[in-house]
Amino acid sequence: MTKQSLETAIFAGGCFWCMVEPFDQQPGIEQVVSGYTGGDKPNPTYEEVCTNTTGHREAVEITYNPNVFPYKKLLDLFWQQIDPTDPGGQFHDRGESYKTAIYYTTEQQKHLAETSKQQLEESGKFNKPIVTDILPAKTFYEAEEKHQDYYKKQRFHYQMYKKGSGRADFIKKNWSKSFTKEDLKEKLTPIQYHVTQENGTERPFDNEYWNNQKEGVYVDIISGEPLFTTKDQYDAGCGWPSFTKPLNRNAIEENMDTSHGMRRIEVRSEDSDSHLGHVFDDGPVDKGGMRYCINSAALRFISKDKLTEEGLDHYLSLFE
Repeated sequence: MTKQSLETAIFAGGCFWCMVEPFDQQPGIEQVVSGYTGGDKPNPTYEEVCTNTTGHREAVEITYNPNVFPYKKLLDLFWQQIDPTDPGGQFHDRGESYKTAIYYTTEQQKHLAETSKQQLEESGKFNKPIVTDILPAKTFYEAEEKHQDYYKKQRFHYQMYKKGSGRADFIKKNWSKSFTKEDLKEKLTPIQYHVTQENGTERPFDNEYWNNQKEGVYVDIISGEPLFTTKDQYDAGCGWPSFTKPLNRNAIEENMDTSHGMRRIEVRSEDSDSHLGHVFDDGPVDKGGMRYCINSAALRFISKDKLTEEGLDHYLSLFE
């Protein structure tokens, strides 16, 4: 990939700790950097920006391949991380430095951002005005090293902060898809309902994908959210589809499961809150050591040749 094929997007969405993870997991995203922008003070520090006197806002600079992950998809993902109706900051973080903004680097980005904002306003999703600013990009100053990839370096504190600030609950309430039990009984087969809604487990070696040999992406059977890919699937000998990692860690939840007299880590879909399976630490060491043991009944497989048809063409790059 040539440097000329990459572009830059800059978003302010409140605390920059929470704005890295959603983008960092996506195909076509080369780098996500936390920093400060929008003000005039050169090389500001975190402490200076937090005084709300520099004009800077906490932001992320995203280097991406638009042929794989177009700017419009970045915008869609950005909106889903924030409260776009809050004029005074984000969640528990108040002040100028935590206000939301889209900083455009080209006229095309400006047009797409304005169109996206208008569409969100007209959708009626929120009963208050959309107040996120759309501004020309200014110099972006990289934040201190301790703030880079915070969600990886301080995973527990990051998750506690995201929950405690109110961001996690806001996202779940406003952006997650909701399904009634009655709808799901109509939509799903008995085994799919049993697995996803009753925390069931299908029989090993007697399920649809345990020995799948085709290339493609597995999506949530309920919401359609991409969860796993065959690039990370391997034969663990257990009789269920096994993966070394999820496609996007932001799309799953991991919870302690003490049922059946055991201590296990349950894997659930963030989008539909459905049971998927469990994760164990006996996976391939050279791939991180994890084994995501997932029920076929919780997934729908989309083969590589059907990704474009399903609107998931940006995942084709995974198989090149």
